Amino acid sequence: MKHLVMLGAGHAHVHLLSTLAAQPMAGVQVTLVAPFPRQMYSGMVPGFVAGHYALEDCVIPLAPLLEKSAVTWLARSAVGMDASVRTLTLDDGSTLTYDVLSVNSGPVQDRQKIEQMMPGARANALFVRPIEAFGALWPQVIELSQGRALRVAVVGGGAAGIELACAAAYRLQGSSVTLLCGDTVPGANYTPAVQTRIAHVLRQRGITVIQERAQAIAPGEVSLGNGARLACDVPLIALGAQAPAWLQDSGLTLDDAGFIAVDAFQRSTSHTQVFAAGDVSTRVDRQLARSGVYAVRAGPPLAKNLRAVLAGIDPTPYTPQDKTLNLLACGDKSAIASWGTWSAQGAWVWWLKNRIDRGFIKKYSQPASR
Repeated sequence: MKHLVMLGAGHAHVHLLSTLAAQPMAGVQVTLVAPFPRQMYSGMVPGFVAGHYALEDCVIPLAPLLEKSAVTWLARSAVGMDASVRTLTLDDGSTLTYDVLSVNSGPVQDRQKIEQMMPGARANALFVRPIEAFGALWPQVIELSQGRALRVAVVGGGAAGIELACAAAYRLQGSSVTLLCGDTVPGANYTPAVQTRIAHVLRQRGITVIQERAQAIAPGEVSLGNGARLACDVPLIALGAQAPAWLQDSGLTLDDAGFIAVDAFQRSTSHTQVFAAGDVSTRVDRQLARSGVYAVRAGPPLAKNLRAVLAGIDPTPYTPQDKTLNLLACGDKSAIASWGTWSAQGAWVWWLKNRIDRGFIKKYSQPASR
């Protein structure tokens, strides 16, 4: 019997579990390696921080999918890999062999690397990832804010940092929020029109923007690249996606940033029995943003190709769309939408985002019957 190992319960793998629940693969043993019994949907985290959602609104429980798909779940994480012998090493020291491996573990925040960049971060800052840990700790920040006004500093000027800063400013009324965006403007990857919208929203929310890097974090303060010290009670780390450190010694071909290099089949360019989707991978044939939209849409073609190769059939290339609809939450129940050079904002955009996000949760929280 062939053994398919699914590493991680990211967006694409949730879809794969759903298809397995509806139609299991004959003659294939499937094992899911994931540390948590549910997926907390990243797209709804800003709404959770702002108080629009309860934590339970933002999660997809894995148990119903696992039960209907007959997939074995190991509540573990990978810490090593030897692609030459098709073996994963797990965080309890055990090993797991595979015939086919699919990696969809989502982005990470490499705390060791961040600690080297920003001494004191590990001990003094609140990291957005893993999202499960952040979801458990954020209510403590809310409780702390009820006694006094807080000084919050969000480190990271990308979409995650902007949404988190807006959500914190909305939820922590009376507290101050500062966005540290390094040497670029907030939302530097967006079009100038969207950057203008973002800047206006940040001003409306009373969020201070500082174009400096956080150099170190100590209790009560963040040291900046220009030598200044920013008084801070709650430093929030919302830097961009990083690759898992253990991939460096895996034997897989990686891109310059350490992500798994994959082809048009979402298959490793060096090991054809390894597939990867979402933020843990980089397409070598086209440039794609690391966004939830692409991660979600990678699910159906990944599931199709895994079924094909396990049945001895050639996989099919997957061509993602060039443009995607990006929705950026603004703290209150409004949001910014962008598609290519077009953009808009308002309460109706939030309504659309809320509908899409709740629809995603509902779709995979109710697995199809066989």
